[in-house]
Parts: sequence; structure tokens; C-alpha cells
Amino acid sequence: MQSAIELSPTEVSTLAAPSSTLPVETTAVVSPAPAVTPSETAAIISMIERASRDPAVDLDKMERLIRMRKEMVADEAERAFAAAMRSAQAEMRPIGANAVNPQTRSRYATYDKLDRELRPIYTRHGFSLSFDEQDCPKPDHIRVVCYVSHEAGHTRTYRKDMPADGKGAKGGDVMTKTHATGAAASYGARYLLKGIFNIAVGEEDRDGNEPAPASKMITEDQVAELQAIIDDVGGSNAEALKAQFLKWAGVKSIADIPAKNFRDAVAGIESRRKKA
Repeated sequence: MQSAIELSPTEVSTLAAPSSTLPVETTAVVSPAPAVTPSETAAIISMIERASRDPAVDLDKMERLIRMRKEMVADEAERAFAAAMRSAQAEMRPIGANAVNPQTRSRYATYDKLDRELRPIYTRHGFSLSFDEQDCPKPDHIRVVCYVSHEAGHTRTYRKDMPADGKGAKGGDVMTKTHATGAAASYGARYLLKGIFNIAVGEEDRDGNEPAPASKMITEDQVAELQAIIDDVGGSNAEALKAQFLKWAGVKSIADIPAKNFRDAVAGIESRRKKA
């Protein structure tokens, strides 16, 4: 009879370590599940290692054991990702707007500023970001993709569909298709970066000096948020709902809504959802 194989603590630790080459694509929601403790993981991996050296173990069972090990490593990597994300977000603060969109007259934080503020924090917690584009099922749109990888081995994919038709806030042509595609990619990367880490963008800190003028308009991100709510609530009748909303708000475009009225504007659109 074959004697039992004893593993040293170093061997167990090596087997238990998550593999950095095991990317796992998921949605942005981590499903709660009972945690597997490191000691339980080490014990199961030790069992798998012993079984792999036992000629009496059949291949089907061995494959199931190997698959179990991969699933455990992936689960540990995902939990490490979630823990690091919580820690990183705990260090992040709202970022002041530093640019103005001449088309919408709204203020926003540039990608450069977001990157300067966020990169030192998220890299310190083991994250790296890479962007790409994919085919988008929506006409005249591009799909911007961000792969957020963590040093423990888990990768999560975030997507944002952006219009690339070259139309301005009022529906007129304002740029060529080439320019529109580049602008859509830039906008998408900025929205994704802000959304991945749940960053609020507001006015620059005035160090306790005079408050912002009451006539200040909503930011570019708030314009996009209101338009998204209108599209969601209105569905195929979104344009009609938008016209009704603008009349109700007493403005010619969403960008003309004063910042102080933003929450009322959201509530006004949402009230239509309740009636639908």
C-alpha cells in the first residue's frame, strides 16, 4: 500500500496561493457566498495533491478535483478583489470639476484630473486598468470596455455604450464621424473611470470662500444622468417625454437646468415612471 504523502507548510502555501494567470470575467456585482477559510483551502488543496500522486485515483475524479481547485482559487481571487476595492474607495474623495463643455455649458472633471487623483490610490491597492473597444449592438454607438485587474488574479469587465453620431446636445451635427468616434471613446473612458470607483464630481473646493453662484448650471455628468433617466422612463416615447420635461422645467435644453434644481429634475422625471 502506498504511504501517505506529507506536505511541508511551504508546499501547502505555494499550492494555496491564487494564480495571477487566472482571469475571471464577471459583472460589477459580487454575489455573497460563504467564505472558505485559508485553512480549509489548504486542507482541500493538500488532499488534491495527495490524490494526484495516487495511481488508484481515476482520471474523471482527478479532473473534478482539479476543477474544484481552480474554482477555489478563483473564488479567493474575487474576494481579494472585492476587499481591495472597498479599501481603495474608502480613500477616495469627491473630485472637483475643472473644465467646461462649450456645447452644454456644463462643468466636468477631465480624464487627466481623474487619473491624477485616482491612479496612485488604486495602484497602491493592487489594481490596474486597461481600455478597449467592442462592437456595439446600438446604431451609431461604440462600446468602450475597461478591464480592471487585481494582483490576486481576478479581472472584472466594465462596459459603456457611447453615441458616436457626431450630434451635439441640441441634435445638430457638430463633428465628423472620425472625430465623433474619438470623442466617444474619450467620454466612455472618463465615465467608466468615474463609475468603477463610484466617484462623485462636483464644484472645486473654494476653501470656505464665497459660495458658487446660484445660477450655476448642472454638470455634464448630470446632463447625461438626466438623459439616461428620460430614455429609461420614456422608452420608445423618450423624445416626447423629454419635450414635456423641458417645458415643465422651463428650459430649452437639459444643460440649461440650474444645479440647485437637479434633484427636483430627477424627481420630476421619476414621477412619470410611477404613473406609467
